[in-house]
Amino acid sequence: MATTNRWGIALAGFFMQVALGAVYAWSVFRNPLTKQFGWSIAQVTWTFTIAIFVLGVAAFFGGLWLNKKGPRVVALTAGVLYGLGVFLASFSADKLWWLYLSYGVIGGVGLGFGYIVPIAVLVKWFPDRRGLITGIAVGGFGAGALVTAPVAQRLIQSVGVLKTFAYLGVAYMIVIVAAGLFMKNPPAGWAPEGWTPSATQSAQRAKVDYSLGTALATWQWWALWLLLFLNTSAGIALISQESPIFQKLTAASATVAAGMVGMVSIGNSAGRIFWAWVSDGITRRWAFTAMYLFQFGLFWLLPSLTSVAVITVISFVILMCYGGGFGTMPAFAADYFGSKNVGPIYGLMLTAWGFASYFGPQLLVKLLGPGGSYTKGLHTIAIIMLVSTLLPIIVSPPTHMTSLQKSNSAPEGSVV
Repeated sequence: MATTNRWGIALAGFFMQVALGAVYAWSVFRNPLTKQFGWSIAQVTWTFTIAIFVLGVAAFFGGLWLNKKGPRVVALTAGVLYGLGVFLASFSADKLWWLYLSYGVIGGVGLGFGYIVPIAVLVKWFPDRRGLITGIAVGGFGAGALVTAPVAQRLIQSVGVLKTFAYLGVAYMIVIVAAGLFMKNPPAGWAPEGWTPSATQSAQRAKVDYSLGTALATWQWWALWLLLFLNTSAGIALISQESPIFQKLTAASATVAAGMVGMVSIGNSAGRIFWAWVSDGITRRWAFTAMYLFQFGLFWLLPSLTSVAVITVISFVILMCYGGGFGTMPAFAADYFGSKNVGPIYGLMLTAWGFASYFGPQLLVKLLGPGGSYTKGLHTIAIIMLVSTLLPIIVSPPTHMTSLQKSNSAPEGSVV
């Protein structure tokens, strides 16, 4: 395959992630579901929590399966499962358990299988632009709500919330399956013609490709897991309650709030590309430090604001930091542990996303103040972000090989 064709694969991966990232528009469904079926806010929020938790678990198994059967099979399965899960949610009338099973579990498995594919594929096609391409690979996921939030809002108003699930499920399946047909790995040992890693890149990258087991034997893998968990917990708390928060702080209508959700989602997507690109220059660890500090200040400021425009801008930047974690971490993992097995290594790391999907939204809901005030919850998240800045400051690349690596005496680029 010609070198230029890798950009076509990148484009397909981007659109695949846009369809998957529609899950970020969940807050648009919250109020219609609570009003129509009498479910509580916490009960409806659990649907989103389950979907993201299952995503994190399924991404690991998708990464393992990808290494055995190739990315195309995993991508096509993802499209069928995610589309089917959302479609089946249209039969959830007065059956909360069915909503959890269809959208949360079946859809969540599809999300996890699909999410890991472009990351694992593109990090191999772009060793020369590792940070930037992983940002692009997941940038579409952050943009999913931009398309879905206003479309879903209009569909809900015209055909109802359950039929909206049916229409969107079919659309998601078509887009993901079509994009999945383009997913393939480069030939073994492939590299862009004439490219060699710079001294800075070499200093930040593993000399061998770690297996999942040897990566888990290092403290750095667990540190990266915690970095992702903390960053994700903050952003996903806001995402899970975006529309209600915007309505509460600004007294805006549901339609205006849905538009704000769509606008803010651009930050999620843009941050994945921006911070991944920045991390190529300042290193991944200092990119995370900066993102944590930004979020501390912005979460603290947010509940004191009332302007639609200002809150949209503040939330936009918060979601840039949230998305930046997902844009930067795949390159972080590939830097420290090699690119060959990044599917299962980063796939397992995505369980941090799953645990964060419970911790962040539930923290915000449990800390609701009198009259539904979000001040206490948002300030608590701000303090967590401030304390968390210590972790990226102390994390460093693995410097000692495990006994298994030593015994193999593996040359650069070999599998351990």
